[in-house]
Amino acid sequence: MPVPTHVFDPPFNILRSSHVVLDVLDLKASRAFYENAVGLHVEDADSETVYLRAVEEHQHHSLVLRKAQVAACHRLGFRVASENDLDKAAAWFAANGITYSFVERPFQGRTLHFTDPFGFQIELTAKMEKRPHLLRRFDLYKGCHPQRLDHFNVFAAEVQDTVDFYARLGFRLTEYGEEDGEGGRIAAAWMHRKGNVHDFAITNGRGPRLHHFAYWVPTAMNILHLCDVMASSGYLKNLERGPGRHGISNAFFLYVRDPDGHRLELYTSDYQTMDTDHEPLRWSLKDPRRQTLWGAPAPRSWFEQGSPFNGQTVREPAFVADVTIAD
Repeated sequence: MPVPTHVFDPPFNILRSSHVVLDVLDLKASRAFYENAVGLHVEDADSETVYLRAVEEHQHHSLVLRKAQVAACHRLGFRVASENDLDKAAAWFAANGITYSFVERPFQGRTLHFTDPFGFQIELTAKMEKRPHLLRRFDLYKGCHPQRLDHFNVFAAEVQDTVDFYARLGFRLTEYGEEDGEGGRIAAAWMHRKGNVHDFAITNGRGPRLHHFAYWVPTAMNILHLCDVMASSGYLKNLERGPGRHGISNAFFLYVRDPDGHRLELYTSDYQTMDTDHEPLRWSLKDPRRQTLWGAPAPRSWFEQGSPFNGQTVREPAFVADVTIAD
């Protein structure tokens, strides 16, 4: 299927992935996991909501936990360059029949909600309350020392159409997995705005659902340390996949599940893609190095389980990709 053309003058300017809002059943248990095991810093909290950030981040939060009756992904957040970009986005959504609304959100400036044509619930903001970063507050470091939110990965029922939509918004393709042979279909795509491998990855599967969100950590040793921390602090069963190195992105990784099953990736060592002539890298779905450079396939849960979006009906994928799954 066609690789999208890069758009360098999008209708509004998205800078990067910014924050994720998750609905959780047990707020205390979720806070303990992300604060004490993973090592995020709690910036504000009450009986209904917890706001967390990583040590490199100046913004107030990159993860919001909301107490709810059903575990779900509430919103994926992206930063735009200016207040004017919010108005440009609203005008573009109106012209293209996309549902949107301006809302007030704590610690954020004016915030624009929209639901894309595929059911992904997104919010855009240009401003967020600033706090001093904690990069040199080594006395506060816990867990794997997460530095910053890096990206989102979603299950999409219509991969090609979803890729094409976000390409129109200026997301540029860096790597993709495709079926072999004439008429081979794209089964997964990695797209960026900030100049690394991805801010937003789109994976074939039952959707719309969140597959995972990821925090960057300083080194592979931080990921190995988290394995030890989780194994010795009651979270052994929450280790899902890894540690290992992806072929796609070249990143060293670990996937873990929080108390509600939301999937978190800890991630380091990908590469820059800022040059405008960067060519997307194609991977065959049959290449064993694609999932893990060392050839180890992912478990079945990694292909089948994800977090639904509030109020959105989950659809079967337009096609079933033939991928290698660990026994």
